[in-house]
Amino acid sequence: MSVTIPSVSELTLLKVLWKQQPLSAREIHDAAADELGWSFSSTRKTLDRMLEKQMIGMQTVHGINVYSAVLEKVGTLAAFARDFGRRVMELDAPLPVAMFTGSKLVDQKELTQLEQMLNDWPADSE
Repeated sequence: MSVTIPSVSELTLLKVLWKQQPLSAREIHDAAADELGWSFSSTRKTLDRMLEKQMIGMQTVHGINVYSAVLEKVGTLAAFARDFGRRVMELDAPLPVAMFTGSKLVDQKELTQLEQMLNDWPADSE
């Protein structure tokens, strides 16, 4: 299972888009400003890199470039959590889905999907 795992800063921008999309670069920057503390040009460069990696898509609406997430939320979060559990926490088993309870990012249906994806993750995907 080959899934793109975003960097922490890319994940921050994806989370903005998963909550509401499409958005302009300025809207994304403003929504992520408190978490990232970046200049607008840094946000633009990251968006450009994410476009190259096909994590996001761009279209022009009324003369303004707007961005949407291409990476699917639950699958991306599962890959990120799996990578964190394996590389950082040195776990061979999936992370407990209870660690996501109370998240503002996923609803109950997505939480169920996330649990299933983490439990079904192929052992040979490392």
